[in-house]
Amino acid sequence: MKILFTFYNPSGGMETLNRIRCEALAARGIECHLLYTHPGEGQKNIRNIPVHIIRSDEALLNLLTAHAFDLIVVCTDIDLAVRIRQHGYAGLLVFELQGLGQIEEARMVIADFSARIRQYTDALLYPETAHLQQLLMEHLPEMPHFCFDDPVGLAHFEYTAYPARKYPVLAWVGRLQKNKNWKEFLQLGLQLLHIQPQLYLWMFQDDTLFDPEEKAAFEQFVAETGLASRLILYSNVPHEHMADYMSIIGDSGGLLCSTSILEGFGYAVAEAMLCRCPVLSTDSDGIRRMVIHNMTGKIYRVGQIPDAVSAAVSLMFDQPLRASIRKKGEQHIRRNLSPELYVTRFLKMYRTLAAKAGTR
Repeated sequence: MKILFTFYNPSGGMETLNRIRCEALAARGIECHLLYTHPGEGQKNIRNIPVHIIRSDEALLNLLTAHAFDLIVVCTDIDLAVRIRQHGYAGLLVFELQGLGQIEEARMVIADFSARIRQYTDALLYPETAHLQQLLMEHLPEMPHFCFDDPVGLAHFEYTAYPARKYPVLAWVGRLQKNKNWKEFLQLGLQLLHIQPQLYLWMFQDDTLFDPEEKAAFEQFVAETGLASRLILYSNVPHEHMADYMSIIGDSGGLLCSTSILEGFGYAVAEAMLCRCPVLSTDSDGIRRMVIHNMTGKIYRVGQIPDAVSAAVSLMFDQPLRASIRKKGEQHIRRNLSPELYVTRFLKMYRTLAAKAGTR
């Protein structure tokens, strides 16, 4: 069996998702390829998986001709799905959605894509995220829907003990874009510095992907508030090292804060929990699959910074609660979001679609 996964570029959560599921499927003897239409910094994370960076129709046709893919999963890029069909691919084609920003944007995108999804693809795949479920059922109720959690973690992505930092760390992972809500993170950090002056803020990002207006606003905010002396920016950290960083943050007495307005899944949150790093998150929909308030993490309503401050202080200073959340968070991810469980669900989807195609 041979599968092709596609996306625009290897970066962020999609790069992580594609790599994890390819490795998990390969463990079951399934050959997987990756297709991206643009290069990206995340490509350096990928090993032992064929990666094709293709933009031209000629190169796409050559790839489809050279490999008889049993299944192609196209994430978000409806134009690519159309091109694949127009080049003669007659096999199973699943259209995947992982997150489309804020709800208004998601609604417009799905409305725009619906006719082409219906015409050119065989099924829909998406994580268990309420707003995606609702919008896709509204616009494409007649199509087969497959909805299950993304996989988290590989064999060596786990907690590792390091010498503890002499200061706690408040961390954030994302891009300088409106939906990621970076300003709320910095506002929270400013408030917490009054309570814990030794605190440092660590921000992990891909500095090749950002909204220019948001980046300018970010730089202005940092300059005006004097945060630069307590802020450390990390760009394009190799994914295999993120487990080390999350372990260090957890052992520092700090936490990861996710401030997104809306998330389809949220890999940074899941990976932090896997590495025993406590998480404080906005109630951003897809995050609910991981963060159970006061059990596996803490949740606050976006914009409610006083509540976020109170929750962060509790996570930092209530040691029994902190220890419990670190333990239960890791257990929750291992039990419910394992790559093996994902592969079982994914292959069940394939068999269902293959059986249906065989009766046509």
